[in-house]
Amino acid sequence: MQTRIIAKLEVKPPYVVKPVMFEGLRKVGMIKDLMAKYFEQGSDEIAYIDIVASLYRRDILFDSILDGSKDLYIPLGVGGGIRDIDDISKLIHSGADKVIINTHLLAEDPNLINEASSVFGKQAIVVNIEAKKTDNDWICYTDGGKIASNRYVLEWVKEVEQRGAGEILLQSIDCDGVEKGFDLELCKKVVDSVNIPVVVSSGAGSLEDIKEVIEYAKPSGVALSSILHHNSFTIQDIKNYLRKNNIKVSK
Repeated sequence: MQTRIIAKLEVKPPYVVKPVMFEGLRKVGMIKDLMAKYFEQGSDEIAYIDIVASLYRRDILFDSILDGSKDLYIPLGVGGGIRDIDDISKLIHSGADKVIINTHLLAEDPNLINEASSVFGKQAIVVNIEAKKTDNDWICYTDGGKIASNRYVLEWVKEVEQRGAGEILLQSIDCDGVEKGFDLELCKKVVDSVNIPVVVSSGAGSLEDIKEVIEYAKPSGVALSSILHHNSFTIQDIKNYLRKNNIKVSK
């Protein structure tokens, strides 16, 4: 099975930004420009996450998504500020193929997973996990990594699968933006805990880091941001390297 290579855009419209450990936002570029750039480089998908929508309790900026997705011919996952079925419907009509949900599920109502998967299909529902290690376990965070929930990651991922989520996007607050490698133990434990696809993120600083997490944890995909935004490597550089190391990826 091929491993998907996904460009992850953390956005504060109209800009793509990049935090370090979910703190301190630095502007990277304009949303539409970077969507087009990573599409042209060969990204298998794009994950667009408005990282301040839930924190600021503001509405989703649908026009920004619609504008950026017009000339995009790969799957687009969109997250940030999703609160109900109506939000999901509007996002799909704005160009999203998948929705990425976190804060509302943990802070308000996990039943949204059940409702959304029955209406739109499991394949359209991605649960975003913002994980932070505490002692010998990982806690789920919300609001762009700002607020701790009372849920443990390895218990929560099993529940979201049972509720009908079609995919998990796993982010490590401790490793995100640091570019010193993935939390391999976390990645493997989450992948091994569920039977739905898991996309891992947070920590890639080298080609070797990406190869290591794929070989060790066997995720469905790897979502990348800093390593792409800093122009350290293109998506084709990454795919070529993985192919040379006998890891199956798309062209």
